[in-house]
Amino acid sequence: MSLNKNNILLFLILPFSALLTAQENIKDSLSTETLDEVVITGQYNPQSIKKSVHNVIVINREQIENQAANNLADVLNFNLNLNIIPNAQTGKSTISFFGLDAQYFNILVDNIPLVSDNGLGNNIDLTQINLDNVERIEIVEGAMGVDYGANAVSGVINIITKKSISNSWNIQTFVQEETVNDEYNWSEEGRHIQALNIAHNINDKWLARVGFNRNDFRGFKNDKQGKDYYTNNGLRGYEWLPKSQLTINAFVYYNTDNFKVSYKFNYFNEKLYYYDSSVRANIDVQNQTSNPSATDKIYTTNRFVKNLNLSGQINSGANYSADFSYQQQERDLNIFNYYIITEDKTDETDEKYQSSKVFFSKGTINNLVQSDFYNFQLGYEGKYIEGYDTQASGSETQHAKTQTQSNIALFTSAELNLTNKFSIRPGVRYEYNSKFDSKFLGALSMRLLLNKGFELRGDIGTSYRTPNFEELYYYFVDSNHDVQGNENLKPEDGYTGFINLKKKSWVNDMAFTNALKVSYIDVTNKIDLAIVNESPLQYQYINIDGYKLWGLTSDNRFQAKQWTFNLGATLQGISRILNNEVNANDEFLYAFQLNTSATYNIEKWNTAVSLLFKYNGQQETYLATGIDANGDALFTKSTTDGYGWMDASIKKSFFKNKFETTLGGRNLLNVINVDTFGTTSSGTHATNSNALLLGYGRSFYLKLLYKLNI
Repeated sequence: MSLNKNNILLFLILPFSALLTAQENIKDSLSTETLDEVVITGQYNPQSIKKSVHNVIVINREQIENQAANNLADVLNFNLNLNIIPNAQTGKSTISFFGLDAQYFNILVDNIPLVSDNGLGNNIDLTQINLDNVERIEIVEGAMGVDYGANAVSGVINIITKKSISNSWNIQTFVQEETVNDEYNWSEEGRHIQALNIAHNINDKWLARVGFNRNDFRGFKNDKQGKDYYTNNGLRGYEWLPKSQLTINAFVYYNTDNFKVSYKFNYFNEKLYYYDSSVRANIDVQNQTSNPSATDKIYTTNRFVKNLNLSGQINSGANYSADFSYQQQERDLNIFNYYIITEDKTDETDEKYQSSKVFFSKGTINNLVQSDFYNFQLGYEGKYIEGYDTQASGSETQHAKTQTQSNIALFTSAELNLTNKFSIRPGVRYEYNSKFDSKFLGALSMRLLLNKGFELRGDIGTSYRTPNFEELYYYFVDSNHDVQGNENLKPEDGYTGFINLKKKSWVNDMAFTNALKVSYIDVTNKIDLAIVNESPLQYQYINIDGYKLWGLTSDNRFQAKQWTFNLGATLQGISRILNNEVNANDEFLYAFQLNTSATYNIEKWNTAVSLLFKYNGQQETYLATGIDANGDALFTKSTTDGYGWMDASIKKSFFKNKFETTLGGRNLLNVINVDTFGTTSSGTHATNSNALLLGYGRSFYLKLLYKLNI
């Protein structure tokens, strides 16, 4: 590491310890309840953060609007222990959460997991999740297997949508124009967004809402020359591929004191455009002309989501909730020969290479016993997944090999309020899976309210990750390679422990929240590609590895009448255990993150100014870069440079808040590539690149929004 580890630990603890020594100047305030946000994720019933046994991180609507965030990738980038991993050539942005990739946590929308290319709730492209009707985003760190089952090893992200409006009619429409680095015009460059959302309280019981959003990202050329370039020198195309997205949603909600029912429909369409850098001249010698062409591709994704929720309270006082969801996603590939000058297409073929169909249902009931001391929850969860992914299955299986998987789970937990300040929640879950062995999952959470505003929370829990399509079915064999999946793989097992100490304080009208968190994650039976035969050389996915992480995080928040300021930092140590490699090194490698944000509200001008910054420190890992005399892999430490990411914005309202303008900049430090060192081009797992593409540089945006409330 470039920073001394002891200095980093001091930096993490110092803000928290400063509050301890200032107790005599701090007094409680009657305004404490106004600072408590209501949370849903992992709760029996919606309740304040203070009463929750889990530590819940909330990104509220105000933060989303201050950033002019249009999708989930726009807003999550500044959270600690979380990194956005973009892929310029696939158009996807996924999450690394506590060093584990997007397969190890669940993304939920109103507690229902969202379908993805080859899973349910995990491995989701964040740019495909629109935020127009989102009320807040809740993040719970650590294994949530009892509540949410498989693939919730590192945590869950729950997107809570709006369920009410304060007027009879609420109409919102906006346009948003963004530069992509220094590339922008009205049609062929930049990012262009248009949206319309209409909500209506039909009467005191019925609410209806419809929405539309179009997001047109025209790609980032960088040193390339775009789609109309026809010289065969490798410069045709884009560094970041262009894509257009269309989101349509509808929502109907019926609400009485004891019964609620809602139906939600969402349609998503995305087109990703690939322009090949290899150009054929197509010279006509006789006529002395040429008609250059290239093999281009269009990837089309269509997703349909239909969710029904029933909830309410029966006469005995018990609360119940039941969700039913049918989701379908398909990806099509259109390949054609494109004549660049004449814009003609020939040799056009279409292929459906990915399909997922999911039926999901979950139900819970609690408050069966009317007691201030004791409450428990009973629940079930069922899902049926049918699908295929020919791309993940390898070049030898370019046909629709449909796989099915069903899962039934029963779970229960009890919340015991041992005193007014101390409560615990043990829970267990049994899962039957049609493909893998049955699983028992467990969790124990506790909350202790201490004197002088201290809150102590602890969580230990288990979850597991199921193998994906590539690990199960991949097949690539030619004269030089033999790489295969393994249908006999077992799920990976995850164990986590989190301790969170939080302190809330008030000095006059100023509020302080300081938190110190210790985290531990242990994953066993981790799946990796390993040599299973040396001559001829054969690779296969097997359960062979392990993963361990420990972390220390400090979060500090200051809030006054006009100011909100946050400062946080985290230190993570990660060990990757390669049990089948004699030369592997499983030492802990450390990485440091820092984030800060500030918002200043100028009430008399109806203006908010926001600044967000995150520093991702230098990261290290071991890569296989050669073979020794005995045929065993040799490992070299690879280092990725640290980098900072900064956004800023100014939001102003006009004409009694009917018009709103947001002007801002993203990636103000102009990050595009981040250097990596210590890698070579030899070895199966090595990389030929000495740079990691993370962004498309400094960009600016202008959002114009009109709101009509009747």
